[in-house]
Amino acid sequence: MKLFKSLLVAPATLGLLAPVTAIASEVNFNAISNYSDETIGIDIKSFTPSSNDSLLLSGGEGLVNTTDTTDYDGGFSDTTTMSGTAGFLIGAESLDGDANEALMTEYFFEIDLNTSFTGDDKLNIELETGNHMGAGVGKDKEGIDWGSDNGDTLKVTDLNYTFPLGGWTVAVGDSMDASKTWPNACAMNNMVDNLGDCGAANSVDLSGDVSFSASKEFGDGWEIGLGISADSGETTRGMFTKEGDDMYGVALGYETETYGFTVAYSMKEKTDTESSAGSDAEAWDSGDPQTDTTYYGLVGYYSPEVTPVTFSGGVELSDVEGTDTDKTQWTVGVSTELGEGTLSANIGTNGAIADNAAEEMAYDLSYEYPINDSTSITPFVYIVEESAANKDDAVGLGTFVSFSF
Repeated sequence: MKLFKSLLVAPATLGLLAPVTAIASEVNFNAISNYSDETIGIDIKSFTPSSNDSLLLSGGEGLVNTTDTTDYDGGFSDTTTMSGTAGFLIGAESLDGDANEALMTEYFFEIDLNTSFTGDDKLNIELETGNHMGAGVGKDKEGIDWGSDNGDTLKVTDLNYTFPLGGWTVAVGDSMDASKTWPNACAMNNMVDNLGDCGAANSVDLSGDVSFSASKEFGDGWEIGLGISADSGETTRGMFTKEGDDMYGVALGYETETYGFTVAYSMKEKTDTESSAGSDAEAWDSGDPQTDTTYYGLVGYYSPEVTPVTFSGGVELSDVEGTDTDKTQWTVGVSTELGEGTLSANIGTNGAIADNAAEEMAYDLSYEYPINDSTSITPFVYIVEESAANKDDAVGLGTFVSFSF
């Protein structure tokens, strides 16, 4: 098949990344700074801040007890950290023989900034970009869970603040999941997006936009989480009104070194049809933004002490108000150490399936191999079934490389 012949060029393509990195690391900035015009007189010191008092990432001067702002030398304070991730994907998907085969590439880049003002809190800012195309191996839900669809534009994708309050861990923010602080005993390493979160993405891993999330540990491995969120906090429809899209939920978890589980309940409330006509309301994962939907989820893991194997899985039930149609989604996976890497295999329903509908399944297999402490390569293959009579199952395979810094 052309699909498999095309993938023979994948190692060579990925190999081109290493020389590019090497060239970038050899740039001599001191030599560049020596270039100047007699009248302009620009050198590397021209870009040094004249004062450190107004540094953007200064660790909160004025909010903490410090008067010495000269130690940062134009950089981050001791309470500010930055980490990042970059990745490159090459892969292809076959839908109906050779007709729709296409070798495609994508990239992903993310910066994560964290600052503490008291030592017990954290201000988190995440920026990301990518050229996720929404097709092939990267297509939404039925493709792999990878990348960003920001269209080569660097955007703030998360801004939140976490702090302790009366024995609770509290987080508030924009573009933040309502479940941000919750317990989550899902230990699955999935490739297919619809297999993510152990099949309980609407309950245990409740998403959100303008959100409040809180959790509290009770000792002996027990923890509880609460959260509310609204998708309309930045619009005229407002938060927690009949015109807006709102959600809330609760989770209870228990974890030890060998096993753990999390149970959760969530509600996604409907948008008022008449009031929101022509608005920018977005559909929930249930596919019906005009109907309240209740979700019940259970996820867990088991890792025997005598073997390097971890079993994980989950199930989620959804109840759509005003209908007799309930939906069920489940996922089971296993991962084990193999050589220096980790082999993972997963199986589950391709999203939530109505009780009276034909069941569609998804399968994936991957092997994550660490090249060094900050670089890994992961080849993968997956199959997503299609129940429609005029559609064939999707078969995809490829490789992605991840860099952490």
